[in-house]
Amino acid sequence: MSIFPFLNHPLGKPALVFSGIIVVSILAFQGTIVFWPQDNHFETTQIEIPKGVSLSTISSQLKAQHILTNERTFLMAVKILGHETNIPAGKFTLLNPKNNYQIIRQLVEGKPVLKKVTLLEGWTMDKIAEALETKLGLNKKGVLTLCKNRSFVSKTGIPSKSLEGFLFPDTYFFHEDDSPENVLTQIIEEYQKNISDDLRTRADEMGFSELEMITLASIIEGEAIYDTERSIISAVYHNRLKLGMKLQADPTIQYIIKGSPRRLLNRDLKINSPYNTYLYDGLPPGPVNNPGKASILAALYPDENDYLFFVARGDGYHTFSKTKEEHNRAKKIFQKVRRKYRKKRR
Repeated sequence: MSIFPFLNHPLGKPALVFSGIIVVSILAFQGTIVFWPQDNHFETTQIEIPKGVSLSTISSQLKAQHILTNERTFLMAVKILGHETNIPAGKFTLLNPKNNYQIIRQLVEGKPVLKKVTLLEGWTMDKIAEALETKLGLNKKGVLTLCKNRSFVSKTGIPSKSLEGFLFPDTYFFHEDDSPENVLTQIIEEYQKNISDDLRTRADEMGFSELEMITLASIIEGEAIYDTERSIISAVYHNRLKLGMKLQADPTIQYIIKGSPRRLLNRDLKINSPYNTYLYDGLPPGPVNNPGKASILAALYPDENDYLFFVARGDGYHTFSKTKEEHNRAKKIFQKVRRKYRKKRR
């Protein structure tokens, strides 16, 4: 007995053949639509798709940019492939978009073009806001206002009145239409990833809050050029704090003067500000820049030494001293180097 009884019917086999022809015809038609050529001249082109737009709007945009010559077949192809709601927002680069399938596949599977922004160690909040304005078109003033917004800062989990010190230096990739909130949140998330519970525990063991840890790290960042000196510089400040000495840290002065960074003058050291560590004891009320991981680790793991002073050598390194007398001698040597350098520039 046949497992397909209807085939024994006089019309069974012709009906099956007819059905097969219909199926094949439908598949052929769909294949034709999916691979329908779009007669454009592009080898590569870009399209930016806004958030929340409809498929018909996307199609119209492709048509307006002369990527599509036949909108109807494009819309049909998207529906045949089941991608009506799968085209994401973003800026895309389309390579050789010569038929519906090539265009749809790249829009659905391709990654949106992202904008690269590098934030360097030691940059202040102001400098970072400037970079975000230049690279992403964000309003600098708006970014700074958000960085100081108590409600927003609180939502990020940062233990401070502003985001100064917590905008982690790294290379980031953002969508062109990312909001200031999204951009800053991504940067703060990178900070949170790098500050482990072990580091917070270490800070607590040393008697530092997280804010104090980052504040000290920012001072180290402002002083150190080479990684080999970070822990030594850290030790100087730890030693001074233990002895109740003023930190006399130049980065805290650079933070409060106009036109920084520049050579400090004697009058700068007399500016009445809680950030002036020449006038006030202990750490300043907050970070003076945004330190990198190396400076944060140096703040928590200082070198073991008895140094209380250091002065630049003129080559990026420093001379460290235990006494005021040693320090004054080192300063005189540096002043000679600086005078010699000035003569060469004339």
